[in-house]
Amino acid sequence: MRITVLTVPDCPNGPVVQARITTALGGRDAEMELVEVSEQAEAERAGMSGSPTVLLDGVDPFGSAGATPSVSCRIYRHAGGEVDGAPSVDELRTVLTAAGLTSTDLTSAGLPDPADGDCCAGDALDLVGRGGRGRLAPVEGGLRAVHQAVLRHFAATGSAPELAVLEPVAAAVGRRAADVLAELAREDFLTVDRDGQIRAAYPFSAVPTPHRVVVDGGVRLWSMCAIDALGIPAMLGQDVVITSADPATGETVTVTCEGGRTAWEPSSAVVFVGRRGSLPAPAADVCCDTLNFFADRTSASAWAGQHPDVNGTVVDQASAERIGRTTFGPLLTDS
Repeated sequence: MRITVLTVPDCPNGPVVQARITTALGGRDAEMELVEVSEQAEAERAGMSGSPTVLLDGVDPFGSAGATPSVSCRIYRHAGGEVDGAPSVDELRTVLTAAGLTSTDLTSAGLPDPADGDCCAGDALDLVGRGGRGRLAPVEGGLRAVHQAVLRHFAATGSAPELAVLEPVAAAVGRRAADVLAELAREDFLTVDRDGQIRAAYPFSAVPTPHRVVVDGGVRLWSMCAIDALGIPAMLGQDVVITSADPATGETVTVTCEGGRTAWEPSSAVVFVGRRGSLPAPAADVCCDTLNFFADRTSASAWAGQHPDVNGTVVDQASAERIGRTTFGPLLTDS
């Protein structure tokens, strides 16, 4: 399937819809192309009915009868009547399924079959990806610059930066570092404690977790969850070794990422993707401690059975790697 996103240059909803498509795909490989359209004549040729427009194999699944080509902002109205600048993750999943993304495709990508009525694992993945909005912070207000400075400091040192380190970055856009961090925390790009100190910046944790990541060069890091750990090599473009433990048996699980290839030990290891409850909340509060490595499916299923408050599913190695890569891979490449 070919997915085309048509936007005008610098459309703020372009990255939003791309992130939601990535979440809706759930790690499944698909060709996605971003095409910038500046002129009305280009919009007419491309079939763009406002920015952004999503085409699946050249067809606009959200198009309405009588819609005219346009380079103006496009408004999407959800089923509940809310207006938005992009289709929701659920709406995108629906049209992807209708266009040929079958239930088998979804489950092989690590998502539950919609026919089973089990949306909880998908909800957990939405939390990982901020409800389809992605983990790439907006440029506006210095959010992306400060967020990337935080991530780079973690990657270089293994620890969270102090406010003083971030002040010059925030000052470049006329803001205080504490104010930018507070805004990033409200949007769940990171978490801070009562004193405003950084506790986590997905995928990194400032405090010990079960997931230890050693980057080529010797920097030792903690990741928030299994999926976050698997996203670090793509985000940094470096080899890493991930060491965790099966929470049911205590058996060590190691993932070695070297030269673009991964090796899992034991070879039967899997990842459980789930969340607690169903109300909106930061990922750190309701799902990070449930996204774990397990030595095998039997162990993961047994753990899930012992935790009825957690809803989710088991995903295989390739699917877990894809989810981590698509979620965190772009965070330091786009500025």
